[in-house]
Amino acid sequence: MASNNDGSSTKNPKKANLLDPHSIKHILDEAVTEIVTGRGYKEDFTMSNIRLLMGSVIIIIALVAQFYPKKFPENRDLLIACIVSYVVLNGLLQLIIHTKEKNAILFTYPLPGSFNSTGLMVTSKLPRFSDMYTLTVASADPKSISAKKPVHLTKSVTKWFTKDGILVEGLFWKDVEKLVEDYNAESRKNK
Repeated sequence: MASNNDGSSTKNPKKANLLDPHSIKHILDEAVTEIVTGRGYKEDFTMSNIRLLMGSVIIIIALVAQFYPKKFPENRDLLIACIVSYVVLNGLLQLIIHTKEKNAILFTYPLPGSFNSTGLMVTSKLPRFSDMYTLTVASADPKSISAKKPVHLTKSVTKWFTKDGILVEGLFWKDVEKLVEDYNAESRKNK
């Protein structure tokens, strides 16, 4: 069994069901979030808050349509307005998720004291029936003048888990930290 080089392994080891790719991806995504925020990046919850706000408005619209005190023929116009706004807002919410968020697991603010005006967007993929985990670090605002080229890491998840499903955090932390360092080094090369 592989040992962990990181001191954080003395806490609770992270264990995944190796037959469940969602469990594996969830464990790895949580670890990535810990690593990146541990390097001084502060998490940006703006997109999550926008989604929650839109979801809340959609729920309120559905509740108004369901529990409005008047019965059907009298509240027909209100029901039509609620149904139309429900569909439009749900469509807008899906558009935001598919265009802005994509596979993002983490948005951050720029490092305090850095000259960069954008934070990071960390995305991950673990395709179905594959053991290849792809992690990408990119600028949270790719159209910004200070945006850097994205960097990618694709590796088999078998490199980071023992046969019992325990995440070997030391190996994974090294790979993720190197990826973040490569992203930050990319900006120094461009200057």
